[in-house]
Amino acid sequence: MKHTLSVLVENSPGVLTRVAGLFARRGFNIDSLAVGRTERNDVSRMTIVVEGDHHYIEQVTKQLHKLIDVIKISDITTDEYVDRELVMVKVAAEPSQRVEIMHIAGIFRARVVDLARKTITFECTGTEGKINAFEESLRPYGIKELVRTGKVAMLRGARFVSVDGGSKEIES
Repeated sequence: MKHTLSVLVENSPGVLTRVAGLFARRGFNIDSLAVGRTERNDVSRMTIVVEGDHHYIEQVTKQLHKLIDVIKISDITTDEYVDRELVMVKVAAEPSQRVEIMHIAGIFRARVVDLARKTITFECTGTEGKINAFEESLRPYGIKELVRTGKVAMLRGARFVSVDGGSKEIES
């Protein structure tokens, strides 16, 4: 089963290297990793997707807690959360195919970010399933280049993960 971990870390040089190194040393595999600053400049959030059973996730969590830069770890897999991925995909697009390709992109609410003589580059955001479907829909036209972010996720509604004291409920 895939688990989504929300890990708050100090925003300092080398944190990503230490976390990735921990996974590599222990033989843990990362399916997806996205990192960025939070509402606080001194704190970053890592959204890490790993596959494994309860015991595996427990081991990952214990190892992460040992890192000095780690502030809080939350396995949000069973909580209600929203998530998104971003894909940029460059597709071969002869003039005779462009209307058809643009129609497909419209279905997925993708945006054109570059248009060249023989290619169109799109960006699309959504769940992993939506991004997979968009990619598969464009594959018959010839994908020239593709780049995907990892999953970013946050708890739904009024709940949030706090740096100073665990999860708290607030009025929204």
